[in-house]
Amino acid sequence: MKLSYDAEVDALYIRLVEGPCQCRTLRLNDEIALNIGGGETLVGVEILDASRVLGWGSGPRVALENVTAT
Repeated sequence: MKLSYDAEVDALYIRLVEGPCQCRTLRLNDEIALNIGGGETLVGVEILDASRVLGWGSGPRVALENVTAT
C-alpha cells in the first residue's frame, strides 16, 4: 500500500495494488473516487479536499500501528 498526499491541491491517494493497472473510475461523490481494476479489484482511492473530508485541521496526521518495513 502506498499513501501519497499533495498539499498544493489537498489531494490524498491511497494505492492498494502495486504496478501498472488498467482502471475505471467510480465516483462516490465530488471528493471521493475509487479506481477499479480487472476482476473488480480496488486499486486505489482518491480523496480531493482531503483536509476537510478527513477532518484534518492544519494538515495530515498519520498514526501507524503494528507496521513493519518490508
